[in-house]
Formats: sequence, structure tokens, C-alpha cells
Amino acid sequence: MDKWDRKDIQTPRGTFEVFMKGKGEPLCVTHLYSEFNETGDYFAESFVKTHKVLLVNLREAGNSAKADNPNELSMIDSILDLEAIRHALGFEKWGFAGHSTGGMLGVVYGIYFSNSLTFNVVVGAAAREYMTFSPDCIYHKEHPKYRYMQDLMETLKRADLSTDMRKELTKERTKLSLFKPELHDEFFSLKIQKKISAVRLNYFSREVLIFDVTKKLKLISTPTLIVCGKYDVQCPVTYSIEMNELIPDSKLVIFDRSNHYPFLEESAEFEKEMKTFMISHT
Repeated sequence: MDKWDRKDIQTPRGTFEVFMKGKGEPLCVTHLYSEFNETGDYFAESFVKTHKVLLVNLREAGNSAKADNPNELSMIDSILDLEAIRHALGFEKWGFAGHSTGGMLGVVYGIYFSNSLTFNVVVGAAAREYMTFSPDCIYHKEHPKYRYMQDLMETLKRADLSTDMRKELTKERTKLSLFKPELHDEFFSLKIQKKISAVRLNYFSREVLIFDVTKKLKLISTPTLIVCGKYDVQCPVTYSIEMNELIPDSKLVIFDRSNHYPFLEESAEFEKEMKTFMISHT
């Protein structure tokens, strides 16, 4: 597998680390608290056959700019950073695709800057806080795997973890979000490695408690593809159904044999749906 090309993008809001791969129209991919590197990202890899993918390390992730105050880690500030990057790269518009919290960021992007987006792909996400009233969410205290997930997340924040230990704990965490956990090694067979930005995760853990943009979803004018696994334990499918009902130009695809990673668990079907969506909106 080819590595991603790394570039530092200088903007008025700071310098950001961006990894690029593929050819075609530009597509931005990011995640609220992941730290990417030259090995790339499984979700982003899904688009390199059809697009020039720009995988962005947000502020405080990887070698991107640091935050002078906590508010710079918020979703809206992250969107303003992405807009600065888009301008610096000279793109009038670009597509956006986000998985999980990346998808939540995509929703906010669509609300405030639809005119900057050619399309929006939101996978396994929500437009509001998804834990408090969802016992089927693994972050709900009544979920049987809640404590185990919390312990894994806290341990993964540690900077002193060995590479092997981090890899093993990440695997255990990911298996909790697979429809068939026994197929983990098949799905995650590439040499992709990434970390968690502890400071960004800690900020998100507070911000998400008051996150609710459902009343603003009607403001999204860019074509939006909403994807979710039927058995998603992180952002349950009810939240994708809700977004589809409230975003005017949206399409919902539910994958019946997937949990939180439909782009891997049903990769062929995911690719087919993406092609269908792109053909009708490009």
C-alpha cells in the first residue's frame, strides 16, 4: 500500500499537517481526535480511487498547530480551521467525508458552510448527544460493555504506552464495534497506525454533553449521504434516521451486516453506494 504524502499547510490560523493521496476532485477527511500519519486511515482509504483525499490533522493532533485556548478545540473552531486550509490550498469547494465524530464535524460543516462543499458524507454519526438516552450505545452506563470501553479509552490516552500494547488495546476497542469481531484481522489488515489526541478527546468529551444541532439541520443545502450500520453501538442508527429526516437533500443507507465500520464490514456495498451517490451529485 502506498504511503500518504505529507505537507504542512500554512494558513492565517496556523500551520496544519495534511496527508494527501489519490487523484480527482478534492475530498477532505478528518476526525475530531485522531492523530494521522503517513500510513493513512482506513476510512480515508475508501475514497482514494475516486478522489484526491486530504487527510487533516486538526489543531493539537500530530504536528498541526497548538491551541492557545481550549475553545480552539471546539467543533466550530475546527471547521474554521478547515476553511482556512481549503482557502490556502486554493479550492473553491471540496467534498467532505467523516466517520463517527468526523461525521458529527461534517454535520456542523454543512450547517455553516454548505457553499464550501460539493457533497457531504456522514458515516456512523449523530447530530446531537447520543449517550444519555440510548442504552444500546456503548457509552451509556447501562450498556454491558460500557466499563470495558471506558477503561480502554482511558488507557489509550497514555503517552507511555508501548507500540505493541497500544496496538493490542486498539484492537480490543475496535472489536467492540464490529458486527463480527472475529473478522477484525481481516478488516484491519493494512499497516495503518494512528493515535488519539488526548487533549482533543478530553475536550470533545465535555463538548458532546451539550451538543445538539438538530434544529439547524434544515440549513444544510449540500447533497448529503448518511450511512450507518444497523447494529452501530457507538452512534446508534436512530440518529442517522433522524438526520435523514431533517436534512433536505439527503440520502440514508443502512447496512444490515455492519456495526460502526460499514466501509470495512461491507466494503463492496459501501463502494457501490458511494459511486451511485457521486454520479448523481458531481
